[in-house]
Amino acid sequence: MTRKTRRPNPIQWIGYAFGRRLPDSMTDWVRNDLAGKHATTRHIVRGMIPFTPLFVVFLLFPGELWLRGSMVLLAVLLALFYTAAFMPMNRAHRLAKHGLPTDLESPERTRRRALERARYAAQHPH
Repeated sequence: MTRKTRRPNPIQWIGYAFGRRLPDSMTDWVRNDLAGKHATTRHIVRGMIPFTPLFVVFLLFPGELWLRGSMVLLAVLLALFYTAAFMPMNRAHRLAKHGLPTDLESPERTRRRALERARYAAQHPH
């Protein structure tokens, strides 16, 4: 019998996007979210959620639509930059918050790292 990983409901996921801790029953889901396949893409999407109210406020400012759109575009670009720039620190913080090792890697990355080390050891014996 396979064990089904519990997923957060939409309200829990929004809280998670804003930095809340999920219940211990969802630790496997968090592990996959932060270290599984497509973790970087999920991080970028999740990182943009807290900025959404700011984008909406910028659209409600008075002025021409192109000017308000430019404000939103600038805010989106800055949010993307900071979300990507602080990804390792945010990821480590989320992992620690959920009781997981802060240096957790995906199985694929662990395999690639082991291959690189084996290749290096073969080329540079002691």
